[in-house]
Amino acid sequence: MSTRFRLAALIFGMTNAVLFGAGILLVVTVPELMEQAITLIPIVVALSFLIAAPIAWFLAPRLRLRFWRGREDEQQRRPIRRAPL
Repeated sequence: MSTRFRLAALIFGMTNAVLFGAGILLVVTVPELMEQAITLIPIVVALSFLIAAPIAWFLAPRLRLRFWRGREDEQQRRPIRRAPL
């Protein structure tokens, strides 16, 4: 498995939870949507599950870039040691 896939799998649950929470809040707080909540809630569940995967896939490389960027900065700050001649 690639690193990107592993990171995407780790953040998939969090992304899904955020999307689900936003969708449920929308359904519960808007009176017109609350009337049809019995059909909208399963739609929110399915959509949050389907939309979370591409969002997690998109975010995964950005999490890795932050780590690599910091590591490269640290290596550039270190003085280069030369071997004695």
